[in-house]
Amino acid sequence: MIDTPQFQRLRHIKQLGTKYLVFPGATHTRFEHSIGVAYLAGCLLRSLHYNQPELNITKQDFLCVQIAALCHDMGHGPFSHLFDGMFIPEVRPNSPWEHEEASVDMFHCMIKKNGLEKEMEQHGLNLYEDRIFIKELILKGQKDAKWSMKGRTEDKSFLYEIVANKLNGIDVDKWDYLARDCHYLGIPNGFDHERLLKSARVCDVNKRRHICFRDKVAENIYGMFHTRYTLHRQALQHKIGYIIDVKIKDALVLADGPLKISNAIDDMLEYTELTDHIFDQILNKSNTHLKKCVGEARLNEEKLEQKAEECFQKWCEKDFIDSDNLSKARSILEDVVNRRLPKFVERPD
Repeated sequence: MIDTPQFQRLRHIKQLGTKYLVFPGATHTRFEHSIGVAYLAGCLLRSLHYNQPELNITKQDFLCVQIAALCHDMGHGPFSHLFDGMFIPEVRPNSPWEHEEASVDMFHCMIKKNGLEKEMEQHGLNLYEDRIFIKELILKGQKDAKWSMKGRTEDKSFLYEIVANKLNGIDVDKWDYLARDCHYLGIPNGFDHERLLKSARVCDVNKRRHICFRDKVAENIYGMFHTRYTLHRQALQHKIGYIIDVKIKDALVLADGPLKISNAIDDMLEYTELTDHIFDQILNKSNTHLKKCVGEARLNEEKLEQKAEECFQKWCEKDFIDSDNLSKARSILEDVVNRRLPKFVERPD
């Protein structure tokens, strides 16, 4: 699964979006984060299985949870949350689209296009039940009083708290990004997930099985949430970072008409090609094409100006409906690159 185009795409999706333009070290990607989450999911499952064999955690449970952990972020678009939190709501204001749904769609696309059904069956996975289970792990928690999950029965409810815990937010996704983001941003990490791994136990709470932790690690859990707060306050909600987000979002919105960027969310094969590279495509594509035309025209200097104009007009008519919007988008990105930024931008209510 790691060696598929759908997963390798994550090498080109930065974990912290545009924050590398403020914090030079923040260039890590969703690729290594996803591998880290899958690794930690396996660590937590092994700890629970070793300490509580009566839980009957099967090989198939291990595989499904780790696959969900591996694939949980495949639906992120360029610059991560900028795409699904700012760009899509503006160009498709009534769309219910979320990156978690896209992660599930990308997972199904990955299985189908790379012929992984047989390998899944060889590893003992049920193509119907286990794929539903993986989808539920990515999409849902288990907050309802009445058990509604179809992938696993209620005695396996604790498995739904490993990748994305909708009850209390203590999950391996958070454990990985806290350590990874703090490392690359140079922010102290006041949280040690190893202590939680050792003390994790499944207990019956209100007639349902939940992952619980010893009272002696309460301070460590408080440290986890405080570290998250520090990350947001010092880096993720940085004023200049937000200004850059707004400017790049504006550029993407302008380029959406000519480039049909948002259409990719309807076709996972197209979405596989959509990465952070869209920034460079908007910034450089037209300039590169025009320079090529001008270079060819220099073969006859008397016709230089006329040839360049003809090439440029032909290119505009062929490739873009609204070259003016693309030019404006490129201008915005040039301002970002050259640090010509406004002092502030208005935040939405």
